[in-house]
Amino acid sequence: MGRHSGTHEDGAGSWDRPERRPSGRSRRRRRRGRAFTALAAAFAIVIGLSVTGWYVLNTSGGCGGQDVELSVAAAPEIAPALKEVAADFNADNDGVEGRCVSAEIRAAESASITYGITGAGPASGGTESDVWIPDSSLWPNLVKGDSGGDAGFTDTGTSVATSPLVLARPAEAEGPDERPSWDELVPTSASDLGSEGPQVQLVDPIRSSSGMATLSLVAGAIGQEEEGRPQLVAALQTLQRSVAEDQQAAFDQLAENSEASSLLVLSEQAAWRYNQEHSDAAAQVDYPEGGTYTLDYPYIDRSSDPVVSQAAELFREALTRNSAENTLLRDGFRTADGEADGDVLTEKAGFQAAAPQELPTPSTKDVQQLAQAWNRLKLDSRLLTIVDVSGSMLEPVPGTGMNRMQITAAAAVEGLQLFPESSELGMWRFSVGINDDLDYEEVLPIRELTAEVEDGTTQMEALTDAWGSIQPVPDGDTGLYDTYLAAYREMSRTYKADRVNAILMLTDGNNDDPDSISLDELASKLEEESSPVKPIPVFTIAFGPDIDEEPLQKIADITGGASYTTENPAEIGDIFLQAFSHRLDTGDGA
Repeated sequence: MGRHSGTHEDGAGSWDRPERRPSGRSRRRRRRGRAFTALAAAFAIVIGLSVTGWYVLNTSGGCGGQDVELSVAAAPEIAPALKEVAADFNADNDGVEGRCVSAEIRAAESASITYGITGAGPASGGTESDVWIPDSSLWPNLVKGDSGGDAGFTDTGTSVATSPLVLARPAEAEGPDERPSWDELVPTSASDLGSEGPQVQLVDPIRSSSGMATLSLVAGAIGQEEEGRPQLVAALQTLQRSVAEDQQAAFDQLAENSEASSLLVLSEQAAWRYNQEHSDAAAQVDYPEGGTYTLDYPYIDRSSDPVVSQAAELFREALTRNSAENTLLRDGFRTADGEADGDVLTEKAGFQAAAPQELPTPSTKDVQQLAQAWNRLKLDSRLLTIVDVSGSMLEPVPGTGMNRMQITAAAAVEGLQLFPESSELGMWRFSVGINDDLDYEEVLPIRELTAEVEDGTTQMEALTDAWGSIQPVPDGDTGLYDTYLAAYREMSRTYKADRVNAILMLTDGNNDDPDSISLDELASKLEEESSPVKPIPVFTIAFGPDIDEEPLQKIADITGGASYTTENPAEIGDIFLQAFSHRLDTGDGA
C-alpha cells in the first residue's frame, strides 16, 4: 500500500526506503585504506624525524577500534529519514574516546514502547534502545508519571522535528464554510447526536498521539468541570463510532469514499504521506480554529553507559544540523521551530507555510483520565429499560402538544443513538397487574442491537418501533417496587461479565400498588442479592411534580446507580448522558 505499511516494530517493511549512501562501516573501511596508503608513503619521510614528530603524525585525526553501537528506536514515520541521516553520520563522525559511533535506527510504535516500559497497556516488540524518539512528549511523560518521576532516561530537550495536527477531508468533499474549532467538531448534547455534519474520525487514542491529543483538545474545549461531564460523554461516544484501529485503517477509511463528509484528525506529515500514496485523489487539509496540538518528536537518552550517552549526544548534535533538517523537511516534517518546505507541504493541498498556533501538550493526569474514560465507555452496555405505562403517562406536557408517554418515547429513541451497535438492549413495560398478576411485562428481550429479530428487522429497529407504539394503560397504577426487584433478579440471572450490566427505569409516579413489597423489604432484598463482582447499577429517571425522590435515591445507593428527577420529560435525552457520565467515575453505568 505504501511506505506506512509493513512490520513497524522490527523496522522492516515499506516504512524503509533504499539507503542513498553506503553504510558507515564500508565507507570507513575505504577511508582507512587510503590512510594506510598515505601512511606508507610518508613512512620514508618520518623515519628520519625525531620520535616526537613521528608520534604526532601517527596519532592525528579520525577514530578507530571497535565501534560504539547506538541503538535508536524511532516512531515509524520518522525512521526512514533518520536512517538516511544515520548513514551520513556513521560514515563520518569523530567518535567518542577514540571509537567511531555507529547509529542503528529501528522503527517502533511510540505507544508500544511506553506500555512495554510501564505495563499499562498493549505492547508488542522489544522496548530496549539507547535512544528513543517517540512522536510526542506525551509518551515519555506517561512513563515519568507511572514511575513517580524516576523514568530511567534523560529528556535532552531537543525536538528532532515537529508536525501539527490537522483535519484531512476526502479529495472531492466540500470544505466547511468556516474553520471548525475543537469544541465544534463533535456533538456534545443528546439532541445533537443525530444532527448532520461531517463525521470526525481519529486513530485509536490508546495507541496514537493524534487520537489522544484529539480527546484532550475536545475535552479541554468542553471544560473539566463536573457539569461538563455529560457533554464529554456525548463527544467520546460519537468519536468511538468512527475510530480507526491504526493509521493504515484510518488511511483506508479516508480513501474509501472521495466525496464523504468526514474529517480525519492526523498530523501534517501523515496527511502528506497519504497524498504521496493517493496522488490521484489527494486529501485536502484544514487547520482548526484557535490552534492545534503539535507532535514534537523528543530526543530521549535511555542509556546508563557514559560512553554510549556520549555517542547519543554526538548523534543528537548531528540531528540539529542543516543537512539533517533538510532530510526531514523532504519527508513532510517541520523543523523544531516550525519551518516547512513549501515545495513539500504545498498550499494546493491546503498546507500553510506558517506553523499554526501551538496548544500545550496534554498533562499526564489528563491523558490518564481520558484513557480510562475512553476504555470505560468503550465497554459494551447490556441495558434493560423499563417504562412506566400507568394512566398518569397520559398527562399532557405543557407547551409541547404531546403527553408524557409521547415525550418519553421521543427522548428514548434519541437516547438509543448513544449506544454502539454491539450494545445489548431490552425493554419492559410496567403498571399494576398488566401481565396476569404481575406488574411488569417483557416487550423485547435483551439482544444485540444488530441482531435480527424477524423479517430482517434488527433489534434497534424493533426497539424504535416499540417506542413508537407503546401506550399507557388508562387508570393504571404504578407497581414500582415489585418491578425493580423482578428486573434486578432477571439481570442478575442473565449477567454477562464482559459487559456493563445496568437497569434504566423511566417513571412519572411513586409506588401505589397496595399488594407490593415495601421499600424496606425491597432494600433488604437488593442488599442481600447484590454482589460486588456482579454489579448491576439501577438508574431511575423520574419526571412529574409529585415525585418522592427518597426511595429512588435509596435504590440507587444500594445498587451503585443514580437517580434523576425532572419536571420535563423532554430532558430525558440529556439525563441519559448524565447516567453515562457516571461510568467515568466508577466503571459502571448505562
